[in-house]
Amino acid sequence: MRSSRDPKNTLDSLGIGKKEQKRSVRVAEVIRNELALLLIEKVRDPKLDVVSITRVHVTDDLKYARIYYTVRGTVKDKQQAGMALDRAKGFMRSYLAKTLNLRHTPSLQFFYDETADKVEEVEKLFQEIALERKDDKDS
Repeated sequence: MRSSRDPKNTLDSLGIGKKEQKRSVRVAEVIRNELALLLIEKVRDPKLDVVSITRVHVTDDLKYARIYYTVRGTVKDKQQAGMALDRAKGFMRSYLAKTLNLRHTPSLQFFYDETADKVEEVEKLFQEIALERKDDKDS
């Protein structure tokens, strides 16, 4: 069953179909949106329920798409999600080939996005600094 939305118009509907953007940037954004929808609507693997696509970088020649993701959960959940994404790579690429109007569908490469972990680490440091400052004022 096909959805009523037309992915070919996705760029315009998102407001990113501007001519000043490189084609690879526009394709990356559409791939990110399509994979996020795919994870929500069609993928049945429970290991992928905790995965969020954060960003996608596509090479200028559109041959490779580096897909960055985060996982809510433990280290074991992260490892299992990474393996599940590698197993689903062919399914996801064929879905993109059917959905997008590209001559060649980029090869998908998945990478865990450590940005969220680093942000959490920095926020903990700021909280510790705030607590130390509060303790210094109280004494």
